[in-house]
Amino acid sequence: MAHDINKLWEQDKAHFIHPFTDFSVFEKEGCDIITQSRGEYVFDGKGNKYLDGIAGLWCVNIGHGRQEMGQAMAEQAERMAYYSPFNNLSNVPAIELSAKLAELAPSNLNHVFYSCGGSVANDTTIRIVHYYFNQLGQKDKKIIISRKNGYHGTTYVSSSLTGIESNNWGFDTADQFVHHVAEANCYRRPDGMTQAQYCDYLVEDFESSIRDLGGADRVAAFIAEPIMGAGGVLVAPEGYHRRMYDVCKKYGMLYIADEVVTAFGRLGHFFASEAVFGIQPDVINCAKGLTSGYIPLGATLLSDEIYAVISKPQREGAVFSTGFTYSGHPVACAAALKNIEIMERENICGNVRDVGPYLEQQLKTLLDLPIVGDVRGSHFMMCIESVADKATKALLPMEANVGKRIAEQCQKRGLIVRPIAHLNVLSPPLIWSRETVDLVVGILRQSILATVESLIEDGHYQA
Repeated sequence: MAHDINKLWEQDKAHFIHPFTDFSVFEKEGCDIITQSRGEYVFDGKGNKYLDGIAGLWCVNIGHGRQEMGQAMAEQAERMAYYSPFNNLSNVPAIELSAKLAELAPSNLNHVFYSCGGSVANDTTIRIVHYYFNQLGQKDKKIIISRKNGYHGTTYVSSSLTGIESNNWGFDTADQFVHHVAEANCYRRPDGMTQAQYCDYLVEDFESSIRDLGGADRVAAFIAEPIMGAGGVLVAPEGYHRRMYDVCKKYGMLYIADEVVTAFGRLGHFFASEAVFGIQPDVINCAKGLTSGYIPLGATLLSDEIYAVISKPQREGAVFSTGFTYSGHPVACAAALKNIEIMERENICGNVRDVGPYLEQQLKTLLDLPIVGDVRGSHFMMCIESVADKATKALLPMEANVGKRIAEQCQKRGLIVRPIAHLNVLSPPLIWSRETVDLVVGILRQSILATVESLIEDGHYQA
């Protein structure tokens, strides 16, 4: 199908409010319009071809344009596109997917509540956590501890959980019951601290915060991404998550793992919390890779212990009064089942465990470049941090827009990476090979060197 790209470009500017948009730039420049996608590539309306270095947005795990995904959704839409999940009604794909998720998740996470994405899954979780403690008669136990630079979404409560300061400029937050503690940023840990000492420091700060906030009587839960995503792909020191989990148990708190990014293969397993970090959370939230982005779907996985409490009516005739029109949507659940089938059949998690360490190794070769201060992450979740001075880790001036400059240079060379201020993030489809990694690292090297030249020319950097 042919498109009038110029007309679409004008209509886009006139009518489509994009997420996370700098309107001052958007009004002048508009957007590049992606019109097709296949495998690990996307194509724009001008005929340009790009390696997708971010899997759409951390989500197209099995790659683009899978015909059998479209067929599975079409067949379900023809059979039964939708029917209400309220009033003791159900549907086949939602039932089968719930059973499959319970099979894949840590052993006691056997109950699934569906939403339409990660933000809503996290928002819903907090509503359920508060309800859970109300049911236990602990109605003052409401405080949720999150982390600075953590990302949990942009609905009202999930945006409050998000600890990236710029995300909430101009917006209100639910700060009456959300508290943030320090993130685990090993690259920028205090001078002289080993990673083990830094872990001690973070855990002690966490426990001190719990006590200051009222302890077991007031603090309900801790929410954390196994590896921080949009906040900078921050990997905590070894043992951190296990120790934070143990502190939660000490104070009767729930541990919520936000696996919206890390679940479904990004770290080489369907779920990372237990397989990679050795903890069994009380709640796991997932979305993104659940359907590989082919259709919106989010899921909150609850433990048997939580379900035993919330499944008892709080009064005669009362219902568990939370949910959505599209909870357990049949077409979305059918897509998730087909996505999981493809991942298992093609051993995509195995590919991540094989190619992921190679991606880490090859990206670290960029550390010889003058502005590359840190390369971090794990498997198919990586980040490059640019600095003005490697010794002091001082940042380049904000107006230099170094992350955007690098991303633009990459795009000129046929690669899409994500700029976040002074960072560039890679979260590719999980089907990348070693050959693709070599191509990507070569493009990144050329793009960063070109960026250094432009920074020098503009007076933002001295070699």
